[in-house]
Amino acid sequence: MIEIVPSILSADFARLADDIARVERGGAKMLHLDVMDGHFVPNLTIGPPVVESVRKATKLHLDVHLMIENPERFVTAFVQAGANSVSVHYEATRHLDGVLGMIRKAGAMAGVVLNPATPVAVLEEVVEVADYVLLMSVNPGFGGQKLIPYVLQKVRRLAALRREKRLALPIEIDGGVHKENLAEVVRAGCDWIVTGSAIFHSADPEATLREMREIAVQAAGVVC
Repeated sequence: MIEIVPSILSADFARLADDIARVERGGAKMLHLDVMDGHFVPNLTIGPPVVESVRKATKLHLDVHLMIENPERFVTAFVQAGANSVSVHYEATRHLDGVLGMIRKAGAMAGVVLNPATPVAVLEEVVEVADYVLLMSVNPGFGGQKLIPYVLQKVRRLAALRREKRLALPIEIDGGVHKENLAEVVRAGCDWIVTGSAIFHSADPEATLREMREIAVQAAGVVC
């Protein structure tokens, strides 16, 4: 099932509960929460207390993306705060298998993230112990960037690997997705499509999300 996953990085944090309610009315089933530490990426965002507050405001699936060094120190805290899925960067930890196990043991889905320049081939061994894979389609750290075109070829390679290994592995993409390129992203093989500014910076986030869901469903050739 294709999911359009609004990223609250682009929401109005002074009216966050209202913005979440808008995308809920638009049909969102998941929310994406970006965690940045100012070291792995050149920006700072949120920590477990914000995730806990969001959890109180919604029953939606909370998809937490850790753009932080040494994520093993924090994954359990984010699950305890209310995360349903937690993804960590291949580039940010030396013991990826162990960190994925920690996330799953804490009670959440465990995902692996690849930066744009990291090849899909590095997942050859670990892909069977991950619950999902997130491919960054921009260089991580800031919202509002343009999608890097070659990442769609990475999506196709990962989709082929998924078929080869017969895995039920959601492929997630994050960065630069909007109404004009959404269909191409879906046809490449993405299941969870993260988008922030395209929704929250639009005049009507609820209507925009509904429109994007319709585009995605048509591109996937399925009935919503």
